[in-house]
Amino acid sequence: MLDKLQAIEDRQLELENLISDPSVIANMAEWQKHTKAHSKLLPIVAKFREYKEVQQGIADALEMLNDKLDNDFRQMVTAELSDLKARNEVLNEELRILLLPKDPNDEKSVIVEIRGGAGGDEAALFAGDLFRMYTRYAETQGWRTELLDANAPDLGGFKEVVFTIDGDGAYSRLKFESGVHRVQRVPTTESGGRIHTSTVTVAVLPEAEEVDVVINQNDLRIDTYCASGAGGQHVNKTESAVRIVHLPTGIVVQCQDEKSQLKNKDKAMRVLRAKVLEKAEEESRAELAETRKSQVGTGDRSERIRTYNFPQGRVTDHRIGLTLHKLDFVLNGDIDEIINALIATDQSQRMQQGE
Repeated sequence: MLDKLQAIEDRQLELENLISDPSVIANMAEWQKHTKAHSKLLPIVAKFREYKEVQQGIADALEMLNDKLDNDFRQMVTAELSDLKARNEVLNEELRILLLPKDPNDEKSVIVEIRGGAGGDEAALFAGDLFRMYTRYAETQGWRTELLDANAPDLGGFKEVVFTIDGDGAYSRLKFESGVHRVQRVPTTESGGRIHTSTVTVAVLPEAEEVDVVINQNDLRIDTYCASGAGGQHVNKTESAVRIVHLPTGIVVQCQDEKSQLKNKDKAMRVLRAKVLEKAEEESRAELAETRKSQVGTGDRSERIRTYNFPQGRVTDHRIGLTLHKLDFVLNGDIDEIINALIATDQSQRMQQGE
């Protein structure tokens, strides 16, 4: 581990020299590449330097304890040594986590799909609640959201809604949200006060760039049609909505949010690239399924991952057994506690498996 950390520190120093080199600064693309690489190494290098300081502190304290000391000073050094050893254990754990292999998609923005499942109108209303939860969370992170496609019934919510969340590290924070979200509450239309259970599926896809996924235009069937739902006069008169079929995989995407057919096609292609990338990665994960099954779930959108119980005001994540009694806060975008627990569980499992 120490050899790896020293190599990382050496590389960070090398990059530090490069980004201050006038010849590199003159080449903006190269300078930005080195600056980004440098900034990614800073957290681990800072932690490694603290680790080395603690190691030196432990060595100095042990050396002092070998000398003849009066009782008061010996007690002080012993207490300091105890603190340093405790800090050393924490730093060891933190460094092991920092050295875990990074998911290549972690820094990417995401495309989120939310679809009402069992429960009809109540599922659609809860899909709207989840849409608000994720967009509010994005706001707290300083991320930008953009609607790509939506099917909104008259009673409110969404039968389905597709949107992007643009921001560094969005996928690293939201990737464990894929799966079935279950809601238990009394619908407003329920006169008998009975609790109904409905489900909503969520899929979080890393947004793929054109360099990540090469799509042959000859493999696409593109259809245009009149948009439906709210939107003004263009809804009935202009074929602005776009549906794209990727023939090799059978993946179908559509977009009707914009009045411009060109803009809808561009948005649909963003979703298509993400889905083609997801399919390729699913096939790759399937090959590893027998050797590594994550404790925090498979990422399959058919897996029930969380229950939102309104009568009890609680949220339970079934993968890690976490229950929080602050449903209102969670649905208002306060989901960091859940996300942090999921990430910590994933890291712990990966360390146990020696990744």
